[in-house]
Amino acid sequence: MIMNPVERLVYKTLVYTWPFYAIGALYVVGPVLAWVLGGLAVLALFLGPAMRPDLRATGRIPPVIWAWIIGMFVMLVALWVGHLDWSLGIVQTIKSTIGWAKGWALMALFPLAGAVLPIRREVLIRGQCVIGLGTLILAPILLAAPHIGLPEKIFTSPFKAIGGPGPEYFSVYFFTYDPSSWTPRWQFYAPWSPFAALLGVVMILFALEEKAIKWKTIGIAAGILMIVASKSRMGLVGLVACTIGPRMMPLILRGWAWQMVAGLTASLAIVGAALASAAGEVIAAFKGARADSTRVRETLQRIAGERWINEAFWFGHGRVQPGPHLVEYMPIGSHHTWWGLLFVKGVVGMLALLVPFVWQTLIAIIDAAKGPRGRLPMGIMMTLTLLSFGENIEIEAYMLWPVLVILGIHARETGHRS
Repeated sequence: MIMNPVERLVYKTLVYTWPFYAIGALYVVGPVLAWVLGGLAVLALFLGPAMRPDLRATGRIPPVIWAWIIGMFVMLVALWVGHLDWSLGIVQTIKSTIGWAKGWALMALFPLAGAVLPIRREVLIRGQCVIGLGTLILAPILLAAPHIGLPEKIFTSPFKAIGGPGPEYFSVYFFTYDPSSWTPRWQFYAPWSPFAALLGVVMILFALEEKAIKWKTIGIAAGILMIVASKSRMGLVGLVACTIGPRMMPLILRGWAWQMVAGLTASLAIVGAALASAAGEVIAAFKGARADSTRVRETLQRIAGERWINEAFWFGHGRVQPGPHLVEYMPIGSHHTWWGLLFVKGVVGMLALLVPFVWQTLIAIIDAAKGPRGRLPMGIMMTLTLLSFGENIEIEAYMLWPVLVILGIHARETGHRS
């Protein structure tokens, strides 16, 4: 596959995921790549035809990308106002601003790069499958580690001195033990297992678009391994919903599909009660699979909601805060993107993400209904939606950069130009 310079940069960064993880550098690589690609995009737009031909901008910035840019800038403003309201001090404000540059800013920089720079989605698709090959090669030692006496954590990288959300972002693991069952679960190159499961879903979504059967098979196998070994309920939901959902969208435009839906809707009058009861039992079993985790998450969300609406409605509390023993000292404002945003940045911050997020989702849904081109972007937005209900997206953007670049590429492909 012949690549231009920016594609080579993206591809090399992607296929070196495991080596970067091995030295605890992934949290550093993601933000650096974001600002390099964002700078190249701005330079390409500024220089126009004066730029070397294989790096020229592919066009103007699409409106949805402007929404991401404006939204993430509003995040920064909300951060400053929240720190000012709660008198958090200049030092903490500077630290939080640097955190924004390594987190929320990436949600705008990577889509901008995908929309403006000449990056093909095929390059990212193949790169994900190459990561899958590395995952399958390392799988035997990772899976055997708890049974042959190897330690959970190998080491924590000196890169932690740069600063970040926690040491787990710079640590290298063979596996970890689930504290509720004391059984091993694997997180591969992610900071924790549930996130690894969603990265496995992403790998499958990319692999399904791969044209070479060998690489497609490798990517799908690696993605399934990541989902199963992580033992994440959210990953299993994503495996089914995010792969099948986009492929069902073209049915929306077909008359016979609507007739079938009408028939099924009518039949609900007879079997609806039984189905509702069965669905309730499935949901209860799903939550009960890891009851302690469910309890902690629900309590965190309730505390975040109550404190947001009573204490800091518009601009939030400025930062996450330590939680009580009731939630195992987990920070209030964590484990849920939307409740976390309301607690930390208030309504202003929540809308700053919601507007571009919904806009990008609608573009993906419409294109998926029209044809295959929209399948990957829609699957990505479904995965990000799932992720947002169990994690904080911004602190994981450094690992989500390939999907964010794809969203920018898709905005360019669909012709949404400003």
